[in-house]
Amino acid sequence: MGVKIEVFRMMVYMSFPVAMFWISNQAEYFEEYVVKRKREIFPANEKSNRKELEDFKQRMRERREQKMLKRMAMESEE
Repeated sequence: MGVKIEVFRMMVYMSFPVAMFWISNQAEYFEEYVVKRKREIFPANEKSNRKELEDFKQRMRERREQKMLKRMAMESEE
């Protein structure tokens, strides 16, 4: 009797993490939540948010270009 209980416990201990991993990787369980959350964070029809994002990206590009130009100037002086 003791061996059967131990085998059952071992099966439960091994199958529970595998089952949780399998369930958590099923996209259809979380798709609705993820799509809803994405629409909250990035609204599709607000042009002002889009404009702000594009402006930010442009500023970051310019900053990166300036850093690269400074590095290139410093390297050419050496």
